[in-house]
Parts: sequence; C-alpha cells; structure tokens
Amino acid sequence: MTRLALIPAMVSLAATCISAQAPAPQASPAGTPQTATQPAAKATLKDAQGRTLGDATLRESPAGVLVKLDLQNVPPGPHAFHVHTVGKCDAPDFMTAGGHFNPATTKHGLLATGGPHAGDMPNLFVPADGKLSIEVLDPNVTLAAGARSVFDADGSALMLHAAADDYTSDPAGNAGARLACGVITR
Repeated sequence: MTRLALIPAMVSLAATCISAQAPAPQASPAGTPQTATQPAAKATLKDAQGRTLGDATLRESPAGVLVKLDLQNVPPGPHAFHVHTVGKCDAPDFMTAGGHFNPATTKHGLLATGGPHAGDMPNLFVPADGKLSIEVLDPNVTLAAGARSVFDADGSALMLHAAADDYTSDPAGNAGARLACGVITR
C-alpha cells in the first residue's frame, strides 16, 4: 500500500477517535441541553429568625435531582433533609411547607418496606464549625413536568430538621423540629 493510500484511512481513524472521546451534551427531561454548571432551580434555607443558613442549587440528571447544598451556622450533628410538599416557608415552625413530598403515597423512610417518600433524602452530618458543603441525589423527584415534579401546583420546599431521620418512622422519621426552610424556585 502506498503512503497516499494510507492517508484517508488515518484521517477516518482519527475522526472516529475524536468523536468517541467527545461526550454528547446531556438533555434534561424537557429536552433542553443542560450544562453541569447551570442550576435549574434554587432555594435559600432560612431559620425561624430569617437568617440564611444555606443555599441550594438543584439540577436535573439522568438519575434524579442533584441538590448541591452549602450550609453555615448550623448546629453540629446529624440533621434530616427532605423535600416538603408545599412551596411555603412561614416562620416560626415552617408548618406551611406541609409534610414530605410524597406523590406516590408511599411509606416514610429510606429503610422502610413500602418506602420511601419521594422527598426522603439521607441525613446530613454537620461538623463542629457549623459548615457543610455537600451534594445529595434525590432519585424520586424531578424538575420537569409530571407527577414527581417539585414544581407542581403548590410548589415544594427544602427542609432541614433539628435531628436525624430514623429512616423508618411514619410519617416523618422522628426528625424533630423544622430548623430551616427554603422554597424551591427557578
């Protein structure tokens, strides 16, 4: 084979390698491309006195909604973290946020038979300095339209509780008082 005959084969091979290495853009369930740095939703968690305890950005992923949470001035220790069913955070007790987001009417708890609620997420463990930056995946909710959407008719909220979720007790896991609440918005 001559050198000139090898050039088209080498160009074809190079093009194949380049296209195999370049990942295709991911699309959200609504069909619009979404970058890893583009938040699709957000929430600011405030305590009963109106002080900001944290900010969250929420992004749709093929596996569910990825919540990036940055907390400060939170009491150290374990805290339950949930999506609540109503996008309303009236102090002092945040009861206007309703219960856990549960469109499928399942049992509460990540360890419960017949569970979890769509809004149940793992406990957060805040270190002694009161600061925590973490990403949590909720595979049971979506930012897109549909039954599992946090953007249903009355919206949804993120809730940080005073104690840990026991992952089994219905309806709320004995997670204690509602420490901070943030309405999920676009």
